[in-house]
Amino acid sequence: MKACVLGAGSWGTALASVLVSNQWDVTIWARRLEVAEDINLRGRNERYLPGARLPAGLRAVTDPEDALRHAELVVLAVPSGAVADMLPFLRGLGEDVLLVHAVKGFVRPDNLRVSAWLERHIPGIERRLAVISGPSHAEEVVRQLPTTVVVASASRRVAESAQDALMTERFRVYTQADVVGVELGGALKNIIALGAGLAEGLGLGDNTRAALMTRGLAEITRLGVALGASPLTFSGLAGIGDLIVTCTSEHSRNHRAGRLLAKGLSLSEVLASIGMVVEGVHATFAAEQLAKDCGVEMPITHAIARVLMGEISPSEAIELLMTRDKNHEMEVVGAQPLTAEFRLP
Repeated sequence: MKACVLGAGSWGTALASVLVSNQWDVTIWARRLEVAEDINLRGRNERYLPGARLPAGLRAVTDPEDALRHAELVVLAVPSGAVADMLPFLRGLGEDVLLVHAVKGFVRPDNLRVSAWLERHIPGIERRLAVISGPSHAEEVVRQLPTTVVVASASRRVAESAQDALMTERFRVYTQADVVGVELGGALKNIIALGAGLAEGLGLGDNTRAALMTRGLAEITRLGVALGASPLTFSGLAGIGDLIVTCTSEHSRNHRAGRLLAKGLSLSEVLASIGMVVEGVHATFAAEQLAKDCGVEMPITHAIARVLMGEISPSEAIELLMTRDKNHEMEVVGAQPLTAEFRLP
């Protein structure tokens, strides 16, 4: 069984390692020659997963067409800003090839979920498309620490095929039909992780972080329901599960970015320091626009957007949130069904 992983960043490399351990013949596409050579010659990816040993048999190439040749399963694991660059190669996939995307972000400037963007540009792709998300730091997945994720698709057959391909004794995969909710949970939690990092960088305590996570989940759910997601999805792995791990872990780039912003670094200095894509930055501006379009209130997202734009300081953002008008905690988030049903066989 041949699989291709497009993207040799930390997440793509970790998923490639899972597939190799599940007896797939895996080729990973790397944009950087030095990353491909590191994987092929040393069994490492020091740029994105320093110190991790990769399984024998993982092959890396720098030509996407070479990587995709004869693949029965394709995993799309590039940053959201690179999804459009992959379109010419994805359009050429055979109709029996399963595509699983692992991108936790939006395609800008349209602010579309990745699956929605793919469906717009590749007619019929939803019949063989799945999305994978959940609390799954690549640094722990590649070490085979127990991890649980969720795979969502409009098709039960596709969701279960992706589940079979990826599930191991150390990487447990659940299935879901709510593609919208699973994608939005994975993208929007990065915004709240920026806020949690800001709070930690300011020296604020556990109370503040818990408040940001809880109220952050509320606004994620509000926007999700407005865009067609089931509210129940946000209480699962792709919602609160991913939110917890991203807001609390040392592995989280978004959390680290928030800490650096709180120390007084500019956004450009923060991104240069981290050296990898911080999806929460793009997601903040995408969510800000989506919230306006839907008439949804997202005060945490709005405050973080103003910090990123340099309009207010991190401490002013906290003050802004704490001095908002009085409100009731429990909110009506819409009349969406509690569960989503598979629409395709």
